[in-house]
Amino acid sequence: MKAARFCGGFVALVTPMREDNSIDYQALKRLVDWHVDAGIAGLVSVGTTGESATLRQDEHIAVIAQTVKQAAGRVPVIAGTGANATAEAIELSQQAKQVGADATLQVVPYYNKPTQHGLLSHFTAIADAVDLPHILYNVPSRVITDLLPQTIIQLAQHPRITGLKDSAPENIERLATLRQGCGEDFSLLSGEDHSLFAFMQAGGDGIISVTANLYPREMAQLCRLMLDDKEPEAEALHRFLTPVHKALFIETSPIPVKWALHQMQMIEGGIRLPLEPLSAQLHSQVQEVLPEKIS
Repeated sequence: MKAARFCGGFVALVTPMREDNSIDYQALKRLVDWHVDAGIAGLVSVGTTGESATLRQDEHIAVIAQTVKQAAGRVPVIAGTGANATAEAIELSQQAKQVGADATLQVVPYYNKPTQHGLLSHFTAIADAVDLPHILYNVPSRVITDLLPQTIIQLAQHPRITGLKDSAPENIERLATLRQGCGEDFSLLSGEDHSLFAFMQAGGDGIISVTANLYPREMAQLCRLMLDDKEPEAEALHRFLTPVHKALFIETSPIPVKWALHQMQMIEGGIRLPLEPLSAQLHSQVQEVLPEKIS
């Protein structure tokens, strides 16, 4: 499985919801087609941006299944199936495999603060149990615990653990260590839109992106240009997208990006508590970065 390497610009899909907070599967279908037509490298379903924390398990799998069905093999679908209980992560991952996901995204367990050895055991147990490629997801700002490079390097030896989405503040600084320790066929993906250009300059393979929800064509193209060693053209796109990255994290994500997509008439305005719609005083700052038209 190590040959199945993920690179390029992936979108961390929102989960469209109606005003009553029910899931809008028709809007989800439209989003999938839009992203595929825009040239995105793949779809990440029900990650943090997809509000995984507030979806029931049946909804969680239903959203993954609909995303897989609509993608119809045109691009890979990576299913967010991480949990802070190992048994739950295994169960979600098994169900994601059953509905056709191409890989899973496994977030570092939150709240219970495992040790590095506990993380090693957790991710190994998932990979042993579920015959899919698994991408580790390190996001210490959300989960407190940092998945350290030496633990990642150990996990990369597992034949089913094929990559890392790294949202740690030090993700660029430790990229060389991870590349050397994990090998060339291990996918190193950024989880930070604003630092993507520098991350790929340092040898990263791409991104799982929030900004791609609004600008899928541009984010996918930026990654392609960097992979093709066309840095000047990529830097121009980076400069264009920088204010978008800033605006989409002006409040906790996915609050701003869901508001933006609602303004673009791509989705309704639903978002589940404890997250609330974008604060009124911030509307103008997000409005300024909306695409002039849907490309």
